[in-house]
Amino acid sequence: MAVANTMDFFKSQDIARRKTSILVLYYCLAVVMIILAVYAAAMMLFQGAMVKSGSEMALKTLWNPELFIWITGVTSAIVLIGSIFKISQLSSGGAVVAEMLGGLEIETNTRDLNQRKILNIVEEMAIASGLPVPRVFLLDDEDGINAFAAGFSPSDAVIGVTRGCINQLNRDELQGVIAHEFSHILNGDMKLNIRLMGVLNGILVIGLIGFWIFRSTSRSRSKKGNALPIILFGVVVWAIGYIGVFFGKLIKSAVSRQREYLADASAVQFTRNPGGIAGALKKIGGFAGGSRLATEHAEEASHFFFSNGLAGSFINLMATHPPIEDRISRLDPFFEMERAGQLGVSEIAPPQLSEERVAGVSSFAVNPDRVIASVGVPTSSHVKYAAGLISKMPSEVVEAVHEPHSAGAVIYALLLDKKVELRQQQLKYLSGNVDADVSDHILRLIPVVDEIGNVSKLPLVDMAIPALKKMTNSQYSDFRTHVDALVAADKEIDLFEYTLQRIIMCHLESAYGRIKPQVIRYQDIKSVLPVCGKLLSCLAYWGADDEETAKRAFDSGAGRLGDNRGTLVLSHLDQCGMPMLDEALSQAADSAPMVKKRVLDACVACIAADGTVTHEESELIRAIADSMGCPIPPFLPGKLN
Repeated sequence: MAVANTMDFFKSQDIARRKTSILVLYYCLAVVMIILAVYAAAMMLFQGAMVKSGSEMALKTLWNPELFIWITGVTSAIVLIGSIFKISQLSSGGAVVAEMLGGLEIETNTRDLNQRKILNIVEEMAIASGLPVPRVFLLDDEDGINAFAAGFSPSDAVIGVTRGCINQLNRDELQGVIAHEFSHILNGDMKLNIRLMGVLNGILVIGLIGFWIFRSTSRSRSKKGNALPIILFGVVVWAIGYIGVFFGKLIKSAVSRQREYLADASAVQFTRNPGGIAGALKKIGGFAGGSRLATEHAEEASHFFFSNGLAGSFINLMATHPPIEDRISRLDPFFEMERAGQLGVSEIAPPQLSEERVAGVSSFAVNPDRVIASVGVPTSSHVKYAAGLISKMPSEVVEAVHEPHSAGAVIYALLLDKKVELRQQQLKYLSGNVDADVSDHILRLIPVVDEIGNVSKLPLVDMAIPALKKMTNSQYSDFRTHVDALVAADKEIDLFEYTLQRIIMCHLESAYGRIKPQVIRYQDIKSVLPVCGKLLSCLAYWGADDEETAKRAFDSGAGRLGDNRGTLVLSHLDQCGMPMLDEALSQAADSAPMVKKRVLDACVACIAADGTVTHEESELIRAIADSMGCPIPPFLPGKLN
């Protein structure tokens, strides 16, 4: 089968980044061609007007530096402003795209069975892949079968599904579609898609201005006399703009189509069920409405979707998606026979997987190479593990994390200390600083939360993220203050508390505009070595009982960076506090994908230097990776991680 690709997260991210650079090059070339075309049109009309008036200057020159500079400046400004405006319009993240397409967010506490089914699948996929749970939007007016993922990063990513998608597909098919969209999140396709939309909008503005010149001049022609040259200029500029859009669509098609094949393959790797996604594609092919979209923004957002949302193009080169038949053939080896009538139904049964037993395992062996290879590459074992984990969570807590007014109470309850005296201090603080209903929620949740195993705590935090994003800015400020106060109550921070704070910082701060967009500053490992020294020093001391053990852990991590000259030196213990670790992680997040791979590899080697890791250490590894935008699926004891 052609779906047996093994995805390399870091390579995919690097390819997406390089494609963004290529897109910028295409963008610049398109702008240059538009400038030259507008200048040529202006000169032809200028010369034509001169000939008609009998001027001796006519046709003496085709080069007018002043006119060229003026047209270059105005055209460049229009295109650039058009692109920046569109990208800025979408800068708040995927929710803006979803709302533009007519989507309404599905409430996390919905009682609608179809909507609940989608949310459950998305939660399972998020926990299995190590991503924060994205918000889910329903395109209620769309009868076609389609879905999309949008956002600049996993922190602001959303999943969108059409009404036709949730009405027409069964759970396996929905899981295949959602897995496909999670692949786009993991592969870095979303940011590229938004930038594509911005590029096309900038070029489109030229065409719209040409149309405006044509229409406004035509209407006022009787008042201004013979305005034919201006009308013709408007028509030509209008045509130039849409020629630019035509080539822009070709760029969009070239960027998108191969990414769809990769997302299909990744979805199969994720679910181990080719029949799920293949079944969804078959239903699209046989459904009267197909995957077509009714929204007026279908054209500009066509490359976001699971399947082609537009009517069939007479030029296949323009399509943003491969033909459905080709996609199904890659997924289902029996499809051609089925089409020929030799098979009634294509059956590809997913393999039966033994249940992972993770409860009660206090520590396990870790192979750094295997951990790095798992980044962004969840498997069906992780999906099954996530589904089992959620099913065993107390219903009271699951309902609470889905309610905007009680999700915060769950977080507070998770942070309460086991020691009675400290817990009483924390509860006293909360009773004096949170609303009475939140305080009541906390008291009701305490007995249930106390019984939750360690393996369920951070997944609960991830599940609470969409509901927590419903807070106002002032509510979020209070929430952060209360979290910090609970963590600081015992005047020390443990691994769980630190990991929880990192999750909040990574995935909630951006929702409230407190984190600047990421900029790649470190292109090679040498430039990031000082950052690595700080990072490894903090991690080495965290898991060590003495200086000698810390030095061995530090050297283990430094060795993975190829530091043969001893450039990296273990910092003094007094320097290695939370501020230093947070600063180092923030700087490491500004590295290129292949640099992040080396840094993360060193961190894993440092933490696992003693041969095993505890559950808390494994979650710390995942939090560090998450901080750098490198999601690691849950560790599955019993397997060589």
